[in-house]
Amino acid sequence: MTRSDHDQIMFKPELKVQPGAVRKPNDCWHVLIVDDDDEVHHVTRLALSRLTVLGRPLQLHHASSAAECLKTLATLDDLAVILIDVVMESEDAGLKAVRHIREIMERHEVRIILRTGQPGYAPEESVVREYDINDYKTKSELTHNTLTTVMISSIRSYQQIRTINQNRLGLQKIISAGASLMEQHSLHEFSEGVITQISSLLGLRAEGLLCAHAKLDDEESEEDVYIMGAAGSYAPYIRHKLDGIEDAHIARLIHTCLQQKQHIYTDDESVLYLGNEHHKAAVYLQTRCTVSEQDKALLQVFLNNIAIGYENVSLFQQLRNTAYIDPLTRLANRNEFTRLLETQQDCHVAPQVAVLIDIDHFSDVNDGLGQEIGNELLVAVASRLKTAFGDSGVVARVDADVFGVIGEEFNLTPQSILALFESPFSTRDQVLTINASIGIGRLRELGDHGLTMLKRVYIALNSAKKENTRHFEYYARAMEEEKEQRLQLIRQLRIDFALQKLRIWYQPQYDLKTRRIVSLEALLRWPQADGSFIPPGVFIPIAEYSGLILSIGAWVLESVCAQIAMFKTAGIKDMRIAVNVSMPQFRSPQFVSQVAHAMKRHGVTGGELELEITESVLMDDPEAIILCLTRLKALGVRISIDDFGTGYSSLSYLRRLPLDKMKVDRSFVRDLGKQDGGIIAETIVRLGENLGLVTIAEGVETAEQEQMMIAMGCREAQGYYFARPMPLEDLSDLLQTKH
Repeated sequence: MTRSDHDQIMFKPELKVQPGAVRKPNDCWHVLIVDDDDEVHHVTRLALSRLTVLGRPLQLHHASSAAECLKTLATLDDLAVILIDVVMESEDAGLKAVRHIREIMERHEVRIILRTGQPGYAPEESVVREYDINDYKTKSELTHNTLTTVMISSIRSYQQIRTINQNRLGLQKIISAGASLMEQHSLHEFSEGVITQISSLLGLRAEGLLCAHAKLDDEESEEDVYIMGAAGSYAPYIRHKLDGIEDAHIARLIHTCLQQKQHIYTDDESVLYLGNEHHKAAVYLQTRCTVSEQDKALLQVFLNNIAIGYENVSLFQQLRNTAYIDPLTRLANRNEFTRLLETQQDCHVAPQVAVLIDIDHFSDVNDGLGQEIGNELLVAVASRLKTAFGDSGVVARVDADVFGVIGEEFNLTPQSILALFESPFSTRDQVLTINASIGIGRLRELGDHGLTMLKRVYIALNSAKKENTRHFEYYARAMEEEKEQRLQLIRQLRIDFALQKLRIWYQPQYDLKTRRIVSLEALLRWPQADGSFIPPGVFIPIAEYSGLILSIGAWVLESVCAQIAMFKTAGIKDMRIAVNVSMPQFRSPQFVSQVAHAMKRHGVTGGELELEITESVLMDDPEAIILCLTRLKALGVRISIDDFGTGYSSLSYLRRLPLDKMKVDRSFVRDLGKQDGGIIAETIVRLGENLGLVTIAEGVETAEQEQMMIAMGCREAQGYYFARPMPLEDLSDLLQTKH
């Protein structure tokens, strides 16, 4: 018998052999045998059972058809070699399987050896080239030596290709991290790239950890070691504390490396030190063997080069934290909250909401107790919010005393949020009970752009702050439309005021005994191009809100004083004009001097100008108003209180006001015909008489109302029954007959 006879593998019928014991991924080379002949599986296993390549044995897997081959391949990520028969369930089943492996599954690293017992079914040269087939053999050619040689060369080829790909992948991760250093996960991407790159240098699977002393987002201490990057089975540990991993032995090795600032090599593991005086990191790898001196030298060169990149990434990560983390509470800041608004809505199945929580009257805490106590209160609120919602959502500090939360709607309800403020907050020296206002927006209703989404939740918050009962509001499109309309009105009011389109109309006020006009009330009108007018009840609050009321008020005051002067020139003597004054005007330090200068400029004397103040303005800041009115009274200006009885003014303040006239509100005049409807009107008239004030009824529309007010002792009246408000040109003839 010749040597070749001994080497020839004889295929005899035998039962299918079950695979051997499964080894760990790094312990063996995975090889898949695909053939519909049971004897082939058995003999191949015998031939390769003791083969060791590059220090690792083979782990054989078996499939009896092309379909079973593809199914098995889907479960093996690190399959090194496939020996596959060409002819199985069809004449070209093996070739179809190879095409599927390369084109559909995109498994380009695995080495493929075709074999067949029918030489006539050999693939064409183009097929071998196109599908990267390592070798093609007939079964008669597969001697023991030939099969061993083919397997060794294929595994070496697989290892080289995989090393190249891992090297490329590691570089790709590092480059990608370097190109996006300001992204949230750049440090973790970079760290994972370092692990992958080092593994490829040593010809290993990427299986390891990169750990460092770090301060992560909401942590206060840098003493803890965190897992900044991980690959392989360690990937789930990213961003966790090192001491939290299950293997305490690995944690001890890494701590030792960081403390000693030296590499650690053992027979199965390597821990590499990476860093400098300010940035320390350690890379742990499962080497499964002793690292050679040559590889140690290669690693040192790589680590020296990568250390600069790691330091730069760490610095950029610190800059990112500065840009996206609130330094006081360690929560996400406004920038990060805005960014997360865009990303969170597509990350969850359950409906998501964004919430803004404003601490009511927080400035009082800062002003009364000091900023230090205020900061401690903010930290306490942040802690309570994070405890309640941090595990299921995102908590941020969006503004000085405004916190934001993003989470599932069923969890972030107004009740659950407000409940957090029911118990007091403890600071170092104080126990503080605070309230909050809440704006809520459903992410699906807020749009796609982060700033737009934040703006809309703020609209809900501002609406909630105006709501005095339930302290929360959900965003609705109508809120934004109302705000847009208000802004449009403000813009148009500014334009029309600058173009002098506003007009002053006048409504006569009559003496009820003589039925003569004794004074006029100046009323502001805003005409539109179509001849209509925007009601004062709409645009006056807008003017006050925008601050434009100061300019408009000064113009009205100047115009009225000029009109008084023109009346006197025209021979209309003793014509008093009343002007309504808003709270912003009274708050202006220049208001009294404006009145004085306007009167002096136009020669207006005492008694010719009357200023009307509403009850609500009086009670906004009584002491300041009393002081201002006293100064105005010294100029000879007459003072009238409007809408008396509709609010909650104190009679003690009323006695201190330098008043000349008191108005009976139109709502009380309207009720005169009802049962007991005249009681309040009569009470106000008598109160005015007792205080020595002239009383005037406004909104008189019938002769009956006039007679009832006369019977009560009211001295003056105005209303549609006497005359409607009118422009100056319509007023001239009336003044000639009624004055």
